[in-house]
Amino acid sequence: MGNKHPRRCLAAALLAALLLAVSLCGCQAQEAPADAVPAPEAEAGKDPYLTDPIPEGRPAPVEPQDAEVTDAAYTCTLSISCATILEHMDQLDPEKTELVPADGWILQPVTATFRQGESVFDVLLRVCQENKIHMEYSNTPMYNSAYIEGIGNLYEFDCGNLSGWMYKVNDWFPNYGCSRYALQDGDVVCWVYTCDLGKDIGDNSLTS
Repeated sequence: MGNKHPRRCLAAALLAALLLAVSLCGCQAQEAPADAVPAPEAEAGKDPYLTDPIPEGRPAPVEPQDAEVTDAAYTCTLSISCATILEHMDQLDPEKTELVPADGWILQPVTATFRQGESVFDVLLRVCQENKIHMEYSNTPMYNSAYIEGIGNLYEFDCGNLSGWMYKVNDWFPNYGCSRYALQDGDVVCWVYTCDLGKDIGDNSLTS
């Protein structure tokens, strides 16, 4: 996702690798094996990038390859918090303890300028570079988006098996990756670290 489900994103990356291996070997076979992995678009009710239906009133994803970036400049608010870790220090990798700020803020809310057509990922990358904040990501073709692996040297699974980075825009946790979320003027973007697959930071979509 995005970033929405750390374990699902990791599994998706492995599945994408498997699909690539199958395609490379396809030239040696006349027929696909009976147990071949189905294409993502075969899943009912989802788009080719495994996106569940978008809730009514929420913006639909914009594919990075289709985005039209213009010179029109707007602003949004962006912040990065790992405050939830403070409540789960017993689960944190001991080597990462000193990386957690006392107040949980890696970056307190700042105003960021972006061009029309840019995504949440574009702005995060630029703001981290400008503020010399470590950020590592990988591209996940299956979700057609960048996946944020670590910020401030805090990575997925550093604070338990259900931990990792998620993002929300205007208090909504999108069900698609940050490269597919086209920003609008005035958006409030929060990157937050979860230790419980989103339930500890207000996202209960898995249980709703």
